Amino acid sequence: PVPVPQVGTNLTDLRLPRRVTVRELGGCMGPIWPSYYGECSALLFVVDASNPTQVSSSCIQLLSVLSAAPLASVPVLVLFNKIDLPCYMSLVEMKSLFRMQDIVSCATQPITMLETSARDGTGLAAVLQWLRSALQDP
Repeated sequence: PVPVPQVGTNLTDLRLPRRVTVRELGGCMGPIWPSYYGECSALLFVVDASNPTQVSSSCIQLLSVLSAAPLASVPVLVLFNKIDLPCYMSLVEMKSLFRMQDIVSCATQPITMLETSARDGTGLAAVLQWLRSALQDP
């Protein structure tokens, strides 16, 4: 299906092969994110790689999430999404803008980065593989 912008929270169940519930909380829901940290086994942090005006706020939100004590050892996958759009910033550009090398070196949790397109499916197999590995499913 064609992805549509989400408002609020959404739950999706995946089989990896065990059932895993993915809770989506949009950026506008940032103030309530901490109430879900205790239940979190892995974190997918999605960034719109086609929107340079949101890079700074996305980076601040990522730093806030990474500094939360309940997430200190939770594996993190940063997804630079919307690479199907002609105006997207490459992984190299996004890493530079986010200063990901500095973030990774200071973070207590393991951080992985991938480029994705929810629209055309690019990178989604790698996301599922990362989830299986992070959640220790075979």
